[in-house]
Amino acid sequence: MMGLNNLNHKRLDLRGWLVLFLLLSFTASSCSHPQQQEKVEADAVKKEIEKLAAASAAEVGLSFHDLESGLVVEINERRVMHAASLMKVPVMVEVLRRIDKGELSWEQRVLVRNSFASLADGTPYSLQPADDSDPEFYSLVGQSVPLKELIFRMITVSSNLATNILIDLVKAEAVMDTMRELGVVNMQVLRGVEDAKAFEKGLNNVTDARDMRVILEAIVAGRAASRPSCQAMLEILEAQKFREGIPAGLPAEVRVGNKTGSITRIAHDAAVVFPPGRQPYILVVLTRGLEKQEEAEQLIASISRLIYDRLIIVTKQRPEQ
Repeated sequence: MMGLNNLNHKRLDLRGWLVLFLLLSFTASSCSHPQQQEKVEADAVKKEIEKLAAASAAEVGLSFHDLESGLVVEINERRVMHAASLMKVPVMVEVLRRIDKGELSWEQRVLVRNSFASLADGTPYSLQPADDSDPEFYSLVGQSVPLKELIFRMITVSSNLATNILIDLVKAEAVMDTMRELGVVNMQVLRGVEDAKAFEKGLNNVTDARDMRVILEAIVAGRAASRPSCQAMLEILEAQKFREGIPAGLPAEVRVGNKTGSITRIAHDAAVVFPPGRQPYILVVLTRGLEKQEEAEQLIASISRLIYDRLIIVTKQRPEQ
């Protein structure tokens, strides 16, 4: 009888350990479940974006990083394209670094001029107001304006004239040194805008989606320059006037700091998005091949909306485990 009792006790102990094992396994599975859900949904969203790109017949390079969840989605993230006006963000970074060092100041006066040396052969060239999104600025040629006005015009209305003046001020080589320091791999900022001779020789400013995301992440993290300067850069990006891409796919109450870039058959948008009550996310969408800029902007807005609805709203609404 004693042996039978011992056997029953052992069976009860075994059952207890089995229950505990199953409970721990269930708990571990439950804890990892949200991450698994996010990965499955991210893969589904990636396929949807690829379908959108295929339907539009555009080449798309995309890099997305949610700083709240750590989720990353990328498509052709290392496909190099003409940077268009996205290169103006690295120029802003370098200018504000010089301000941090005391070499420049926000209020110092800078002469507005319209003559620049071609990267191809050093010959002078000028910009045309009709080719610039900020034609009003040309009325100030020959006058001096505060440095901060050049920075704001370069980003918020994508002034080509302001950009070339700033590149001459800080030099493209210095911009590239800073970008390499921040971890940029493929982006090249070689010259100012509308340098036709350089363009003909293939001496162009280029980027990929990952590199542009790296730059925006460095600004958000306060690594691109001092923290006050990085905050100033975010505020300038939030003052952007061109909102037909990533911001157009988002609810009106969502803060966005972005920079667009477009030339013939090229349209890009790169943004820091601040959904309410959570950490921001970075989204960069490069497109090439669409004849009409409006079609590219609609594609970018659709991608932006898809990511927000499927990867941001869902994770925000999911209860904590």
